Amino acid sequence: MNSMTGFGRAKLEKEEREYSVEIRSVNHKYADITIKLPRNLLYLEDKIRKTVLNRVARGKIEVFVTYANYGISGKNIIINKELAKLYIKELSDLAQENNIQSGLRATEILKMPDILAMQIEEESLNSIWVELLQCLESALDNFIEMRKIEGLKLQQDLKKRLQNIEKNVDKISKLSTGLVEEYVVKLEERIKEILKTDIVDQTRLAQEVVIYSDKYSVQEELTRLKSHIAQFEKLLDNQKEIACGKKIDFLVQEMNREINTIGSKSGKLEITNLVIELKTELEDIREQVQNIE
Repeated sequence: MNSMTGFGRAKLEKEEREYSVEIRSVNHKYADITIKLPRNLLYLEDKIRKTVLNRVARGKIEVFVTYANYGISGKNIIINKELAKLYIKELSDLAQENNIQSGLRATEILKMPDILAMQIEEESLNSIWVELLQCLESALDNFIEMRKIEGLKLQQDLKKRLQNIEKNVDKISKLSTGLVEEYVVKLEERIKEILKTDIVDQTRLAQEVVIYSDKYSVQEELTRLKSHIAQFEKLLDNQKEIACGKKIDFLVQEMNREINTIGSKSGKLEITNLVIELKTELEDIREQVQNIE
């Protein structure tokens, strides 16, 4: 189980090139990845996104990449000579028309927009991706390790809360076992009291008991609730299924539905109090589950 909160960083120095990758994330319903790259590495954005998605399922993730190349290997300087000539012609004409000295220098022309550009060779572009990928994978390792540590803490907390819920469900189950029998005794006594007779129509009494059982019995809800708890525990112990947050969130919704039904059917104060405890514990679980990948 992984948390969706995490941070990872890595640096790599290769010959005269330096790379740095930082990854951070918070909880999110889906995988929302934002990548910030230097302008000369924008062509790698899609590859970086796919690499992250191969290892992360959910979360609002930010990836920051910095890159510096202090060498000349794989670089070519491109001068747009035709555009430079046009700049020179126009500036010379402007100087002549206004009777001023132009005094143009090559260094000044090179400062003009779009005159000077640096081109990186295809082979060098491939090398940059291979090296950046190495740095990215190291940052992802650190990032995922932190999410695992946070996930372990969440797992331990959820297990404790789930155990508390299971204990209260068992208490409700015991309390609800004799509800129908208690109702039969009370109803029979009430009928005798009202009618001033010891003779009770057993057929009519049986009908009332059936109606009461259908309306107030919580055995079906308890059975489903116990099944959800068992599935929840199985997901918590499943080492293979890392991205289980959505499944657990669904189970929590179903558990909440069953608990609400039990509360609405409850005719006993002790059960009502236990339902309140269940809802409080389940709300805490629901908040924790929002951080699970």
